[in-house]
Amino acid sequence: MTVAESKPSGSRPEVRVAAGKLRGCREAGVAVFRGIPFAEPPVDALRFAAPRPVRDWSGVREALSYGPPPPQGGHFGMDSLQQDSPGDDWLTVNVWSPELDPGAALPVMVWIHGGAYVIGMSGLPEYDGGRLARDGGVVVVTFNYRVGMEGFAQIDGAPANRGLLDQVAALEWVRDNIRAFGGDPDRVTLFGQSAGGGSVAALLAMDRAAGLFRRAVVQSAPGTFFSPELAADITAVCAAELGLRPTVTDLSGVAPRRLSAAADTIGATMDQRAQRWGRPAHTMIPFSPVIDGEVLAVTPWQALADGAGRDIELLVGHTRDEQRLLTALNGLLGEVSEEQAANALDVLAPGPDGARRYRDAFPSAGPDELYELVHSDWLFRMPSLHLAEAQTAAGGRAHVYELTWPAPGMGGVLGACHGLDVPLVFGNLDRGQPAMLIGEAPSPEAEALSARMRAAWASFAAHGDPGWPAYDTAQRLVQRFDTQSAVTAYLEESSRLIWQSHRFPALPLVSR
Repeated sequence: MTVAESKPSGSRPEVRVAAGKLRGCREAGVAVFRGIPFAEPPVDALRFAAPRPVRDWSGVREALSYGPPPPQGGHFGMDSLQQDSPGDDWLTVNVWSPELDPGAALPVMVWIHGGAYVIGMSGLPEYDGGRLARDGGVVVVTFNYRVGMEGFAQIDGAPANRGLLDQVAALEWVRDNIRAFGGDPDRVTLFGQSAGGGSVAALLAMDRAAGLFRRAVVQSAPGTFFSPELAADITAVCAAELGLRPTVTDLSGVAPRRLSAAADTIGATMDQRAQRWGRPAHTMIPFSPVIDGEVLAVTPWQALADGAGRDIELLVGHTRDEQRLLTALNGLLGEVSEEQAANALDVLAPGPDGARRYRDAFPSAGPDELYELVHSDWLFRMPSLHLAEAQTAAGGRAHVYELTWPAPGMGGVLGACHGLDVPLVFGNLDRGQPAMLIGEAPSPEAEALSARMRAAWASFAAHGDPGWPAYDTAQRLVQRFDTQSAVTAYLEESSRLIWQSHRFPALPLVSR
């Protein structure tokens, strides 16, 4: 059993967890502990292995700084940030608590960051949990997990889905230690966005995660779950970039930075392998969770349809203009040709007549809108909605939201794009890269919307009710977050009808 040891007000707080004593700090009335190891560094003999429990330490461990992030891809300069924080203690958690009392029994919210499964770290300023913890009366936990080849490559001799296994280990740490920070281990809500949302969906389907969380929030979950054959083929191509085989023996001696660089090279040219890798080649995302039959037996949609999440309350949603940010990053915003739109429809729309159904459903849409619609639907919007549909079909409970507020930053060209929900949910409107979507000076409108979303997420964590009716297939009621938020029937009805019979299977290897 863990016990908290609080010093008098104004001093630096201390707690004892299973592995030893920690000393944190106070920030704006919230106790904060950063960089707490939850597993041994996955390097040397432990590289590409499942996470191992952290060893005890003696004395008092300072918990003031974020732990070093795991090896990163080069997107958004993340590789440089990783190099600025050297060290191999990649697997650490951070905790914000408004009431450092083991008897407080506060709801706990555990965040899984996104980053296309190739980048991301818990120490980014947009993930600071202080405001959410203070305003919501919850304990907030964030953590690092292995990404890229370290965490998700299908390597011979290594367990699949090591990044997901890291996440399970972090949740086990929460179960065993969060009471010392004032949290209730029986009221844990898991929440994540993009690849973090996909990870939450995966954990809903994993037997190893059973009992570790009571509620789940899935924000913009991508529909990319790979077959073992596809994942192994992509890994083999990444290894061949270094002249190596995709084995633990060959790769364990390679510097992590070189592996990340090789994966970046392959990711940037995935579209050249579309005939071999199929739809994932159009995303330039070389890694995703693998339906390996052991760590992850089936896709989240199948697992929920089979009743795996029936006892877990689910909150799931997406933004209206998911793809627009990605289109801008690819240099195609406002520049999509008829040929590019037609190709996107042919590749991504479901069924043999999917392209025609899109054109019939959106008769006035030009190439830019069609390109954005089918990409948004395939990668984020319909996978998210289908999670709710599978959950309710199996007798579970789900609440659905859609963020439609058009972001004013960067001239307002990105609308309600992918990632806009992150600063709004955390309340960090003026820090981190997503703050560019909000604008230089957050408006009263942005502050009010953020307050509503934070309150909804915290209420869901505390009571399982975010403040609007549960989703069902009769009325399809969802919460629309905008300047004037409202509960309405699902807004993307045409897209839903196009995708209603699609099952989001594990993505196969098309050809060798």
